[in-house]
Amino acid sequence: MATEGVNKHSVHTLVFRSLKRTHEMFLADQGVLPAEDPTSARIKMACKVRDEYSLVKDMQSATPSEQISSTAVAGSSSRQDGRGVEIRGTHAYPSMPGVSLSADNARRASPSVAGMQQVMEALPPSRREIEAEKMSHGIRDIHRKAAASGGRERIAPQSKALIQVEGTRHAGALMPRQAPSMPKPQWHPPWKLMRVLSGHVGWVRSIALDPTNEWFATGSADRTIKIWDLASGTLKLSLTGHISTVRGLAVSERQPYLFSGGEDKQVKCWDLEQNKVVRHYHGHLSAVHALCLHPTIDILISCGRDSTARVWDIRTKACIHTLVGHTNTVASVKSQGVDPQVVTGSHDSTIRLWDLAAGKSRCTLTNHKKSVRSLAIHPTQFSFASGSADNIKQWKFPDGNFIQNLSGHNAIINCLGLNSDNVLVSGADNGTIHLWDWKTGYNFQRIQSQVQPGSLDSEAGIFACEFDMSGSRLITAESDKTVKIYKEDELATEESHPINWKPDILKRKKY
Repeated sequence: MATEGVNKHSVHTLVFRSLKRTHEMFLADQGVLPAEDPTSARIKMACKVRDEYSLVKDMQSATPSEQISSTAVAGSSSRQDGRGVEIRGTHAYPSMPGVSLSADNARRASPSVAGMQQVMEALPPSRREIEAEKMSHGIRDIHRKAAASGGRERIAPQSKALIQVEGTRHAGALMPRQAPSMPKPQWHPPWKLMRVLSGHVGWVRSIALDPTNEWFATGSADRTIKIWDLASGTLKLSLTGHISTVRGLAVSERQPYLFSGGEDKQVKCWDLEQNKVVRHYHGHLSAVHALCLHPTIDILISCGRDSTARVWDIRTKACIHTLVGHTNTVASVKSQGVDPQVVTGSHDSTIRLWDLAAGKSRCTLTNHKKSVRSLAIHPTQFSFASGSADNIKQWKFPDGNFIQNLSGHNAIINCLGLNSDNVLVSGADNGTIHLWDWKTGYNFQRIQSQVQPGSLDSEAGIFACEFDMSGSRLITAESDKTVKIYKEDELATEESHPINWKPDILKRKKY
């Protein structure tokens, strides 16, 4: 049996045939609009007229003589000092009916300058003019009394304020308003590297200062805590006990206790007199990222990857509160003695201010667009700063009012430090350290951290930074397994290291 040959067409031919069939099928309907319904068109036009011209579509136009009469009547009566005043111009208006408005009539009907002046004088004064007149009369009375008393009578503070407001108003009316400019930043001496401490064999993730300013502790990914002498930089002690990276450290001001938290979900209390663990605080479901101690109450606050911050009683080891509300890792926590007593920053891009007594969030700040990894509270002012990958923001307690943005550190900011000299320092993942003037937000110095020999250039990350108690030394924990100490340059002056600053017009603050 012979098989019939099958014609094989190309894809182009098949597509062309399909297009041709589609074209023939819908050709009759192409380019043809449906017939317009006169009833629907009339209804649509009526709706448009009603919506657009309902207020004026039924008004009748007045004749020219009626327009002139109404103008004359409107301007012929006024009020001055509560009495009616009849105003007469120098030229009569053609107000009788039947007079057509020609060019000659219009010329004769135009009011003179004297008539217009009379109309303006007869008008009642405005509210602004009345208030200005009262204020000027009050100032004249004050000066007259002072002159009559021969300078013996003192001017009251309210009267001084009145004179100052009036003078400011007149000065503002005469002089053009100038655009506000940024104030000149305070000069700060530059910082320089003082000492490099080696001893850890893993990333150094946390720092805690001794309240007596004699030593400081560092926690590392090598699962150890090392105690260093601040003056000489020598290693005094190594504490072992964690089975994972030590991410948070805190030193108590009232007891000889050191608190540590790590990625092993453990929060430990070390007795520095015996150099051993005396308490454990159990409750976190995942890694602990940061710790802080309340300055006046014996409580410890820890936060971590389980999206919570937990408040512990130091002595009884009881969990007083579990601060729930964040939807991602809580990376930083700070505490102060006044409300709000707890502040947390999270990877969900929010900052929360907590009511410690109630254990609830009292305010949530959502201005950041990326993870908030670091917080810093000003030691003397009632304000704090938050660091994220987009920028650094300054806030005002107690309600979290926004102050200003500090833009320019284009990296993932892991840590912030702030001292009483209004120096704010930010450390980033790429090893850059930026130093800012707190009041104006001026970036007066940038430092690129140098990795120790044997490490990769990519290991130049700053994980933690802290000022010592005097604010004259800056300690950084870095990913090249070292601890670096910076200090101010004592030989620098404002003449030898001038600030490269020019006054600039203030722009709108970005959020």
